[in-house]
Amino acid sequence: MEYLTPLSFLIISFIYSSVGLGGGSSYTAIMAITGVSYHIIPSVSLTLNLLVTFFGMVNFWRFGYVRYSLVIPFIITSVPLAYFAGSIKLNESIFEFILLLSLIAIATRIYILNDLVLSIQLTKIQKWSLIIFIGSSLGFVAGAIGIGGGIYLIPLIIMLGLGTEKEAAAAGSIFVWSNSLAGLAPRYQFLRFEYDVLLPSILSVLIGGSLGSYFGATKYDPQTIQKVMGIVIILAILFLMRKIF
Repeated sequence: MEYLTPLSFLIISFIYSSVGLGGGSSYTAIMAITGVSYHIIPSVSLTLNLLVTFFGMVNFWRFGYVRYSLVIPFIITSVPLAYFAGSIKLNESIFEFILLLSLIAIATRIYILNDLVLSIQLTKIQKWSLIIFIGSSLGFVAGAIGIGGGIYLIPLIIMLGLGTEKEAAAAGSIFVWSNSLAGLAPRYQFLRFEYDVLLPSILSVLIGGSLGSYFGATKYDPQTIQKVMGIVIILAILFLMRKIF
């Protein structure tokens, strides 16, 4: 049983990194299912996100998919909120409620809105208003519960026609890495990790993330690759609903 979590994290990091994600939503879901303390979950998820998306940033940059003009506005609006949320000590009920809403939104995105494309023209003001809203919301969620936000940002970029799938994946890697770092920074001031638990997980995501991001940047077509991991999200939703209600 002690090897099951690192093995699952290896698989998650491989799959998620291939589409520019860190896997924080599934790390968080698995830890919630297995009863890990809510005090630890965000910090572990953000740490693993940070490691996995580093490889994504490097590989997508190497193959020319990074568009700084696409991702920088989202980073500017999200990082301050990620840092702020990371410095807040939430009680367990609020943490679980925010996590539940986030996981429901992820499941809806994966299984219902995955192929949605919006053919609308936004004015400059509308575009920046949307960027500010999306960036600040995802930044807060990243810092508060450890979900990096790329799982929302990448499809939104594609839906709004702001970039290609590969460009969206590259932007997602940079976005998740930046917000994970911002959300993690204030937590290190008051948190001690259980390194016997964290170190095997780190080794797993280093292997999975490096391989997945390489194949994602060079070979994989990122169509519906997250649906398998959506099963973990649904299980976590059922677990949390049973615990909360």
